[in-house]
Amino acid sequence: AEISGWSTEIAPEAINCAAPDTGNMETLHLFATEEQRARWLQPLLAGEIRSAFSMTEPAVASSDARNIQTRIVRDGDHYVINGHKWWTSGANDPRCTILIVMGRTNPEAASHQQQSMVLVPADTPGVHIKRSTGVFGWQDQHGHAEIVYDDVRVPVSNLLGEEGAGFAIAQARLGPGRIHHCMRAIGVAERALALMTDRVSNRIAFGKPLAEQGMVQHAIALSRNEIDQARLLCEKAAWTIDQHGNRAAHGLVSQIKAVAPQMACNVIDRAIQTHGAAGVCDDTPLARMYGWQRAMRIFDGPDEVHLRTIARTEIGRDKGALA
Repeated sequence: AEISGWSTEIAPEAINCAAPDTGNMETLHLFATEEQRARWLQPLLAGEIRSAFSMTEPAVASSDARNIQTRIVRDGDHYVINGHKWWTSGANDPRCTILIVMGRTNPEAASHQQQSMVLVPADTPGVHIKRSTGVFGWQDQHGHAEIVYDDVRVPVSNLLGEEGAGFAIAQARLGPGRIHHCMRAIGVAERALALMTDRVSNRIAFGKPLAEQGMVQHAIALSRNEIDQARLLCEKAAWTIDQHGNRAAHGLVSQIKAVAPQMACNVIDRAIQTHGAAGVCDDTPLARMYGWQRAMRIFDGPDEVHLRTIARTEIGRDKGALA
């Protein structure tokens, strides 16, 4: 269907911002051995296979990666993996060939050095995909897998980086990944605003187009301001990563991760209001768009974690200028 040139259909990848391959390719580029890159990264770059990142667990608060309980135990020349994961985005895709699994290799080490990451081929015996978890009732692409790892054995050569480096690898992976999510959130908000302006230009209420109603104009103006503010913050965070690396951009990444999904939710919510009943049903993409952006306030770190990071960064700034 078309609304004045705008299709009401929306590609799933424009809503589901999981896009696990982007972060996984960056992880392999940064931390994999040459042999691992040849086996997994090159086919990923060529689009021949897909991948999934298996970190989050249902039994613990995985926003603190130190809580992860999956065990990775060395047995001679192999690691044996036992654990329960979910929200492993992309694992249900029949093209998914490789899983990056995070688990605990040394429970006695310092808290940030207990975790490691291991490459697990998806067809390894003991990898049991149980189901796909929906997002507000929607199934995104191939979904987000719940997986049980039951005595999964892989060669020690499948270790990514070094033992105990899992937490550091996760942080390196999640920074740019969060930027990617925020870029797409800004794009989704732009789409919602375009649908909103089209709707109010063509919908008559109380004797005149909605576009002439002051409250509607206010909603449109707020949406434009919020989108552009988020875009500039996202560009600043991305520029800082390019120029100075992930560590220097840590606070900025938390800022945009807290700002972008909330902004997108605000804009989409206004668009839903202007569409009335059409905004909450499947005749427009708005309900599905809202559901995913609302979920984005949880995945890759909930708002509260990022707000804590922002506050700590601000409190820790040099206060010499105030003297």
